[in-house]
Amino acid sequence: MSPSPPTSNPSARTRIKICGITREQDLDTAVAAGADAVGFVMYAKSPRHVAPARAAALARRLPPFVTPVLLFVNADLATVQAACREVPGAILQFHGDETPAQCEQIGQACGRPWLRAARIPLHHPFDFDLLKFAADHPSALAILLDAHVEGYGGGGKAFDWSLLPPSVASHLVLSGGLTPANVTDGILQLRPRGLSLAVDVSSGVEVSAAGGGTLKGIKDPEKIHRFVAAVRAADEQIA
Repeated sequence: MSPSPPTSNPSARTRIKICGITREQDLDTAVAAGADAVGFVMYAKSPRHVAPARAAALARRLPPFVTPVLLFVNADLATVQAACREVPGAILQFHGDETPAQCEQIGQACGRPWLRAARIPLHHPFDFDLLKFAADHPSALAILLDAHVEGYGGGGKAFDWSLLPPSVASHLVLSGGLTPANVTDGILQLRPRGLSLAVDVSSGVEVSAAGGGTLKGIKDPEKIHRFVAAVRAADEQIA
């Protein structure tokens, strides 16, 4: 059965998550710029990893209505529960190879809403069935669209947004390779395709490294403010 067409409000405000937060000053900048959520990476192999106690200390700086998000990769229930005890009110983000049943089980056991990351291929032909993926995760708060690269996380790569289906009966979060320069276009392309659209950025607002790439986990205040301004510019175009 085909999914119901999106019923999104075309003038809805795009929510913003700044992920990979490791420092107080970066969290404070994200909040001041107008972020709706900040992400803490619980995956020990990530260069942006923070321990649960560190995430808790950072999350205590958040004002009301700015949401902490805990990102996990193939973590067991006990690990997720321990982090949840440290960071009350956090949303969970499953970013590994978790099955739909595992996401459901952990989300229910922790009593937390959760996001499920979909790893979208960069190669052609495009062979990822987003409609089936979304249908397999009916309890997900949203489906997060990230680029499929080696390891976990988008690696600063953007997939071809135009190849996604035109109508997905889920809330969507666009991630993977977003920057202040391309996020407006991403919103304009994807806003009509889901029930709502949020955006999630990490490397795109980090300090540039001398030899290329970024200083992972170190955010650039000017890039954060430009990213938020570009999101709001997209919202104004759609309104």
